[in-house]
Amino acid sequence: HHPYMPYSLVTDFIAEAAEDPNVRAIKMCLYRLGKESPIPPLLIRASEQGKQVTVLIELKARFDEGNNIEWAKKLEEAGVHVIYGLLGLKTHAKTSLIVREEEDGLRRYVHAATGNYNPQTSSAYTDLGLLTADERIGYEVSELFNFLTVYAQRGDFDKLMVAPINLRETILANIAREAENARAGRPARIIAKLNRLADSEVVNAFYDAAKAGVKIDLIVRGICTLRAGVPGVSENITVRSVVGRLLEHSRVYYFENGGSPDVYIGSSDLMPRNLDRRVETLTPVEDPNIKKYLRDEYLETYLRDTAKTHFLQPDGSYVKADIAEGEELFNAQEAFQFAKPIPHQDIDGNANEHGRKYDI
Repeated sequence: HHPYMPYSLVTDFIAEAAEDPNVRAIKMCLYRLGKESPIPPLLIRASEQGKQVTVLIELKARFDEGNNIEWAKKLEEAGVHVIYGLLGLKTHAKTSLIVREEEDGLRRYVHAATGNYNPQTSSAYTDLGLLTADERIGYEVSELFNFLTVYAQRGDFDKLMVAPINLRETILANIAREAENARAGRPARIIAKLNRLADSEVVNAFYDAAKAGVKIDLIVRGICTLRAGVPGVSENITVRSVVGRLLEHSRVYYFENGGSPDVYIGSSDLMPRNLDRRVETLTPVEDPNIKKYLRDEYLETYLRDTAKTHFLQPDGSYVKADIAEGEELFNAQEAFQFAKPIPHQDIDGNANEHGRKYDI
């Protein structure tokens, strides 16, 4: 959870892979590279060590076009296989794949993120990253890179949501499932944290789910074309924008699923460009401890915020969160600085905790 945990967690992951003699391949999607980014030199080092290194660099990353072009040249000169995405699609996915030879064969390690591989922006943007050795996720990330490098027409994605392949239809199916569960009297709830919501098909799906009785909390930093609190249409929907000292950048999608929640993190907002004209990924979080953390602590912290929250009104205006007289303001970003460690499992499935917290 950046920037509350150091970005060295990511760079150390890549650095160790670059030096590990058993690592056979490293593949990364790089969208916004800073001028002083430590990631490309690590990939160059890996290539020099004889590893197969494939990097997708998006040359049309706004404000970083020059940096990306310069790094692409240096990477190519070092023997890294550099690709520039698919014609007509901007690649906005944030994911890495490490392939390592182990005693029982090849094993895939994946880092799936909501933010760019850019240590500079990681100090000012709030983002999440997931490290996993889940076999199916690893396989599907491999399929994603095959798709991006045109070695395959499209991947077989059951766990990952990938735009423009299955992300739109899967998001819509999950919203419709919540509506059906509400009608049947089963637990139904949607919480989503994203940057922008402006896709009419998704907005209408949210309206349908709300009318079916689904309680929906949307944490949308910027553009939102949905109108919350409209009688008979969206009374069950609350939209809030949290704008604090740090730029809220993480995307998290929570679906109650009748009491067996589905949780996803990733790169995609809910706009036509993200769903139809970009390569985006949403990755499932399947470890029960992390799922519980994301629902009960991460998302709930934003829902409790009163210091930096404004609520969307039916007329499209925003109103600052109201608090009772004498009640103290609650600041979500400040709360994360002093939060308890994020639970996780080690590679053998044992419960563990990542113990330290860091000042911003």
